[in-house]
This record gives sequence, structure tokens and C-alpha cells, in this order.
Amino acid sequence: MPDPTIVAGIDPVPGVAKPDAILVADGVKRRFGGLTAVDVAHFEVQRNTITALIGPNGAGKSTFFNLLTGFDQAQEGTGTFDGQPLRGMPPAKVARAGMVRTFQLTKALEGMSVMENMRLGAQDQPGENFFTAFVPPLWRAREREITEQAHELLHRFKLYEKRDDSAGSLSGGQRKLLEMARALMSKPTMVMLDEPMAGVNPALTESLLDHIIELKEEGMTVLFVEHDMHMVRRISDWVAVMAQGKLIAEGPAGSVMQNEAVQDAYLGAHHDTDLGEDL
Repeated sequence: MPDPTIVAGIDPVPGVAKPDAILVADGVKRRFGGLTAVDVAHFEVQRNTITALIGPNGAGKSTFFNLLTGFDQAQEGTGTFDGQPLRGMPPAKVARAGMVRTFQLTKALEGMSVMENMRLGAQDQPGENFFTAFVPPLWRAREREITEQAHELLHRFKLYEKRDDSAGSLSGGQRKLLEMARALMSKPTMVMLDEPMAGVNPALTESLLDHIIELKEEGMTVLFVEHDMHMVRRISDWVAVMAQGKLIAEGPAGSVMQNEAVQDAYLGAHHDTDLGEDL
């Protein structure tokens, strides 16, 4: 459940400064030809919160997500994660810094087993070095640690019985669980989830919600893109709204959808819906 005390005293206005921001984006612009897909003046994510990034289709959410995580580069602007500059940083280095992401379309390596996918998510693997790989005593201890960590996470995400199965044999919801579990192998401080509920059947939705809440309880920060307004209301401490590439509103989930600019942005998609009730 959302914790209103975490965001108490923060003004619900676009680009508001947070008392303990772990992620900051400033003046970020991304153009594709003559189209400006992202034009965010300022955006901050409060540490140890669950923040939702919402908006109508084509609002620029996924593009902004890619810019924050290094999968795309902005033409203008700067960003920092936990005090480290992000501009020009490749995705692998962003992940090593402690910010990992999942994708709307899962990126599990289908030809590999569930366990092999999990092992790939761990950092500091001496066996990846060409010369070290030929000296097993130098990497066996670390491999045992990684395997034990993978077993613990697979138990937690109820995938342990699937550990030797091909990742390609998993259902869509199970792949979402695998991707989230694999992200945790790197022991991140912030997890970025791109539409975690997309394509997930109702039987696994509750499980995914519980896992996201657990991330915050364990001290992590979560930023997620989502279209499921009921989910946003249930778990978000803070909601940021984008439309036409810009950040148009921020605030607690219970009040942000009463914002006139937000209602205007959603009018085409929800013209018969009371967004306050839906959220």
C-alpha cells in the first residue's frame, strides 16, 4: 500500500524537487527528425518510493525511460543517478551503478535455461575473464555464490521448479517474473519496470504486485511505466504524468488524476470515464 508519509510535504507540481532524490533529469530533450518525443524540464524520483510514470499512448514515457537507463541518448539535458552523471553512460554501466530495468517485451534468452538466465544477471563474475576462465579455482567460489543467490530468488518468485526448463517455454507472466528476478541478481538500489503488467494474466498479477511492494520494503526505489490505473493507485507513493513529451503533473495517486491537465491529456482515451474513480 502507498505510504503517504514518504511524500508528505512535497508540492504536487511538475518538476518539484524531492528531499532525497536518487534520480534526477534536467532539461532532457529527444528528437526524432522534426518530432520532439521528450522535452522534460526537470524530474526527480524520491529514494525508497514506488513512483509511477503514466500518460496516454504516445506521451513519450518509454522513450524517456530509455533515456534514463542509457538505452537511448538525449540530444540535450543531463541526468544523475545517486549522484553519478548519466549522460553518455551505456546501459551496462548504468546497471553496474545500481539502476536496472525490465522491458515491456521481455528479454529472456529463450534458448537458455531459467537458471542460466539468472546467472547472467549477476555482477563481478571472474569466470567472464578470458584468462581466468581457464583456472577454475579462481571462479568456482563466486559461481557457487551466484547459484545460491539464484536459487533463493527463484524460490521467492515461484520459478524454482522451472529452473532447468528453457526460458522460451515459460508463459508471458512467468517471463515477467524471471526478468524481475534476474534484475535482482545484480543487487540494485533502483529498479525500473516498463509496463510490468502488460500481457500478464490475472492469476499472476497479484504476485507481481506483491513483488514490487517487497522491493520497496527491502530499501529499493521503483520507477515504473504502467497503463493499469488500478495498479497505479494500489501501490504508488507518487505519480508523474507525461503528455506530448512533457511532464504535466505530479502528485499522490489519489489526487493527481483530478488535475485538469491530466484529464485533458486522457480525454481521448477515457472520454466516458471518471479518471478519479478509475485510478
